[in-house]
Amino acid sequence: MTTPLPLEPIETASRDELAALQFERLKWSLNHAYENSPVYRQKFDEAGVHPSDLKSLADLARFPFTTKKDLRDSYPFGMFAVPQDQISRIHASSGTTGKPTVVAYTARDIDTWANLVARSVRAAGARRGDKVHISYGYGLFTGGLGAHYGAERAGLTVIPFGGGQTEKQVQLIQDFRPDIIMVTPSYMLAIADEMERQGIDPATCSLRIGIFGAEPWTNDMRAAIEQRMGITAVDIYGLSEVMGPGVASECAETKDGPTIWEDHFYPEVIDPDTGEVLPDGEFGELVFTSLTKEALPIIRYRTRDLTRLLPGTARTMRRMEKITGRSDDMLIIRGVNVFPTQIEELLLKQHALAPHYQIILTKEGPMDVMTLNCEPCPETAPDYGALDAASKQLAYDIKSLIGVTAKVNVLEVNGIERSVGKARRVIDKRPK
Repeated sequence: MTTPLPLEPIETASRDELAALQFERLKWSLNHAYENSPVYRQKFDEAGVHPSDLKSLADLARFPFTTKKDLRDSYPFGMFAVPQDQISRIHASSGTTGKPTVVAYTARDIDTWANLVARSVRAAGARRGDKVHISYGYGLFTGGLGAHYGAERAGLTVIPFGGGQTEKQVQLIQDFRPDIIMVTPSYMLAIADEMERQGIDPATCSLRIGIFGAEPWTNDMRAAIEQRMGITAVDIYGLSEVMGPGVASECAETKDGPTIWEDHFYPEVIDPDTGEVLPDGEFGELVFTSLTKEALPIIRYRTRDLTRLLPGTARTMRRMEKITGRSDDMLIIRGVNVFPTQIEELLLKQHALAPHYQIILTKEGPMDVMTLNCEPCPETAPDYGALDAASKQLAYDIKSLIGVTAKVNVLEVNGIERSVGKARRVIDKRPK
């Protein structure tokens, strides 16, 4: 058996060594943003702070936050901090909720990104000689190219498939026999469904490791995927505004939440209402500051992801608790705060039902109505008694454990639209 790929020295450096490196890099990043980005110069001046005010890591809390609105207001290139002739690549979000957020990379940024995704792939348990099937979308979305460059940097063989064409994905997984797949967890389920439709037991395929990201997913979903696919499933975290995939990643030996690559990204957790920095271990909104990015330095970016910071285990660097919700994905239904992942956890306990779902929100008069569309597992589809019992139990669990009433509709097999990227879990039809 081939040996695991070696760690970098910084991954096991002491906390003191890491903090000293973070402080030096943070001073550089604040100065770089202030001197070269008119947006950041204005934000710092309006907040009455200057990069020279940073005397310790804790002083970062004095600096203003960056939000997605800042990037949209400066669309397309207003926040870039290097001249055009130093920009090697541009990515952008889908822009489904407004103007896309546009991000840029120098050649050094691309090199850093590749190194960090390579580090993430190694942390997942990659070995020399492994083949990686990449099903993240290529193009302006950072997932495909970010995974691709990182896997190549790790010395692995890349199969750059991209999203869609699920039947062909299955064919090539069978023919090329990859060891690793990088994909969204919801699309992994669609691939497993297609394998079963073709009469293939997903657990018998060649895959050994699944590196899943781009959307929240629960530990119950992890267990369901691992059992069904016969793989080790690890979480990779990132967002385009901060870099892309590879900001943090789980280590296969612990699978206890993504390790943040703190030598390049400084994390904070804040109270999402007050902006106050919370101590490690407290639950709140994740905030990131880039320490080495050139083209688009990002200072105290509010991710809207909800988590807590935890001590390092497999690595010296701190972990973040697995993201299962976002402050801006939170649904308010009849005054109750609901996250889609709470629904997912309860759905996965009903073994007669498949892990595909969609939440539909409507109004009846002044009252919110939540309808949960789901579908049967293929093997239980004809058993209407079992499906009726499962849907009633699910509705009961949602009411008793979350506090909202849900109408549970069990559709036909494949009745929920399959996504080749991030799953569209919520359709809100309520009047604004």
